[in-house]
Amino acid sequence: MKLWLEVLIFALVIAECRAEDTVDQPNKHVTEAEGGSVTLQCKYTATTTTTPELFWYIQRANDIPKYMLRKNKYNGDQGTEFQERFDSAVSSDSVPLTIKDLRVSDSAVYYCALQPTVTETHSALTQKP
Repeated sequence: MKLWLEVLIFALVIAECRAEDTVDQPNKHVTEAEGGSVTLQCKYTATTTTTPELFWYIQRANDIPKYMLRKNKYNGDQGTEFQERFDSAVSSDSVPLTIKDLRVSDSAVYYCALQPTVTETHSALTQKP
């Protein structure tokens, strides 16, 4: 049986949105056999921070998006349901999601998101007399 996986990309930005922070999914539709494995690509550019937070979400039919995992270059975490067969690692420009031992229930829309962690600006300090 072939599975249908669709990947959508969006930017989730808490700080002011800048054109330099982007995410892109080269392959929008992926089909793979049950029992196999697949890697969903997500390319990103983050210039407003040196440690961007990258997320993957899944949205199954007739359901809302569900958090899967968060990664940055130092660490990350995963939802309990996604710890066994789902994995991701951050490089300087991508955060691919690998799914092993594919099941029919993996047929879904997958969202990749970018959240810069820098949310404040700095101003010059003035010493009072």
